[in-house]
Amino acid sequence: MTTHDGTCPPEPDTLSVGHPKTAAAGFTAVVKSMAHVWGEAGFFRGTRALMLLNQSSGYDCPSCAWPDPDDVRSRTEFCENGAKAIAWEADTRKIGREFFAQWSVADLAQQTDYWHGQQGRLVEPLVLRPGGTHYEPIAWDAAFTLMAGELNALASPDEALFYTSGRASNEAAFLYQLFVRQFGTNNLPDCSNMCHESSGSALGPTVGIGKGTVKLDDFEKAQLILVIGQNPGTNHPRMLTALQKAKRAGAKIVAVNPLPEAGLLAFRNPQEVGGMLGFGTPLTDTYLRVRVGGDAALLQGLMKAVFALDVEKPGTAIDRAFVAEYTEGFHDLRAATEAVPWDFVVEQSGVSREQIEDVAKQMAASERIIACWAMGVTQTPNAVGTIRDLVNLMLLRGAIGKPGAGLCPVRGHSNVQGDRTMGIYEKPSAQFLDALGKEFAFDPPRLPGHDTVDGIRAMRDGTAKVFVALGGNFLSATPDTAATAAALRNCRLTAHVSIKLNRSHLVPGRTALILPCLGRTETDRQAGGVQFVTTENSMGVVQKSQGKLTPASPHLLSEPAIVARMAAATLGKRSTIDWLNLVADYDRIRERIERVIPGFTNYNQRVRRPGGFYLPNGPRDRRFTTPNGRANFTVNPAAANRLEPGQLVMMTIRTHDQFNTTVYGLDDRYRGISQGRRVVLLNADDVRERGLKAGDAVDLVSHFRGETRTAPRFVVIEYDIPRGSAATYFPEANVLVPLDSVAAVSNTPTSKYVVITLQRAAT
Repeated sequence: MTTHDGTCPPEPDTLSVGHPKTAAAGFTAVVKSMAHVWGEAGFFRGTRALMLLNQSSGYDCPSCAWPDPDDVRSRTEFCENGAKAIAWEADTRKIGREFFAQWSVADLAQQTDYWHGQQGRLVEPLVLRPGGTHYEPIAWDAAFTLMAGELNALASPDEALFYTSGRASNEAAFLYQLFVRQFGTNNLPDCSNMCHESSGSALGPTVGIGKGTVKLDDFEKAQLILVIGQNPGTNHPRMLTALQKAKRAGAKIVAVNPLPEAGLLAFRNPQEVGGMLGFGTPLTDTYLRVRVGGDAALLQGLMKAVFALDVEKPGTAIDRAFVAEYTEGFHDLRAATEAVPWDFVVEQSGVSREQIEDVAKQMAASERIIACWAMGVTQTPNAVGTIRDLVNLMLLRGAIGKPGAGLCPVRGHSNVQGDRTMGIYEKPSAQFLDALGKEFAFDPPRLPGHDTVDGIRAMRDGTAKVFVALGGNFLSATPDTAATAAALRNCRLTAHVSIKLNRSHLVPGRTALILPCLGRTETDRQAGGVQFVTTENSMGVVQKSQGKLTPASPHLLSEPAIVARMAAATLGKRSTIDWLNLVADYDRIRERIERVIPGFTNYNQRVRRPGGFYLPNGPRDRRFTTPNGRANFTVNPAAANRLEPGQLVMMTIRTHDQFNTTVYGLDDRYRGISQGRRVVLLNADDVRERGLKAGDAVDLVSHFRGETRTAPRFVVIEYDIPRGSAATYFPEANVLVPLDSVAAVSNTPTSKYVVITLQRAAT
């Protein structure tokens, strides 16, 4: 059995460093998209796949959760990363029993994540027996019998963990949480725990819903858009079209980011002649180059400046009518904010007082403001407080619950928001459990379950012994890679529902299963005929998604079918649910969802309409669904970030050839870096201060509560980044993120705030 620690292996010495780009998309994006699609899926299959992408008659993109237009959709309603996701899923290459007979688990672990994805689609279920070195084929019935035996042998249902990726459909997620709760546990960690959990933790108590409050067409109505801790050009490229429309309608854009990201500077729209010819629309009007970890101080500075403006001219910078009618806690916030010293704000944020006051004036002059954010904010120690201060700022301006204004947490994966709506949550509400129990005639477990971080600890400590993952690449998505690998290896059984080989398969428990499933692009035929699934995007729209491509293998099962057969095999006569009947026709699943979850009235009828339907959203209509019925200002002291001599604050980021843990290629085109991922981006003065130069190899050492972790051999790149800051790619640098370094309240790993030092690598 392999004893590999789960970390990514070294790369060949092929790294090339050029100049960062100053605009995103354009002709090159089209060329790259087609190269991926036609190269992996073939011309005819690939072209058909793209023409169905994000169409009412086709399927939802399996990449990000950016919404589609409500009315008219382009025939090319996709971006470069959406095309890459389709190419990855529609891949005509396949790996089966011959491949796994040739490659041992230990040998596969020595290959890169990119290499794993390039081998092709999984085509049949596989098992790694205790003491085995190679995965072997296993029949589906035998796989479910094996799983049922391991689960039913546990001393308590709480000894099992059931993880969910954001790619799972509403139907699969609902069945999955139902099975898990009938089994007897709320151990439902999911990818939300590692991304926007901080957003939900901040928004629920302040405005009453853990989701955004805007629609896509609000962007064209906005006067000012604040984009903080987000890189749309790489992570949500279709958002660039919305920003372009906003600019053309007269909006100002303020970007807050340590790096000068191409997608925040200018957009060459590939659906316009000018964009294809290289002419871009400038996007950002004001770029605040905040230090890594300095967002909380920056927002407190903005509030200080807004309060000061309102003192100069009462009622001009603060929407006093809105504050009086809809909010509570204003005076406490004002007192706390005015007590924050400007020296603290400037030192901690790295942004000058003049710049902050200028943005405050822009906000005071704008009635319609949208605030967007992503993981640059959510994955820090003070993430929840930072987002609550962003809410505070928007409440001061009355910029919630009217056209062209509101909160916009930009979700990373295509149905991560829908999965939570369906009940994938380790701390479900009593109302949800009551409705679920009533509908299915059982008493759901009431004790909170494990989230992702607590689940890793439970596996490490031996209190969780079976790990089941519905999609995703758990090892590469989570912090503290060596600790997570050891935790997974401590399990009796690990089972992964997957489309392609990934690193999580190579850190098995005593027994391991790989259960290959249909992709979202592929035809899903059940006993009741061809089926469709549904998803929910970042703005609360539930829509239909129906695969049309021929499946990669006749042996693949859909995710709902895998869950249903898993449940039937495990629960047997303990469950009164006819699982196989439910999954024979997904309309039956949606009928049960309708009776359990508010907002899904006439689900089957409404979701068949082009564009789907919006879920209820009180704050969007100025109905704040908090316990006191009002939007709540909160006081969130920002801790001082103090570093020892030689220390830097590191954040992990994606390359442009990557979505979440999936590596499509080895280039980061917009940052000018190609054919290499083990790099560290540093300010040139920080490089020289350490006696280093560009191209040197260094080991990165993280420091947390007296513990150190080391990631070897990263190449130094001088980059335009604030002093004291560093940036690296994940998952390569995940080994540096301590398991116990989490955001207060949300328990989200602090992948955007890791204290490191550099030491010259051994030659």
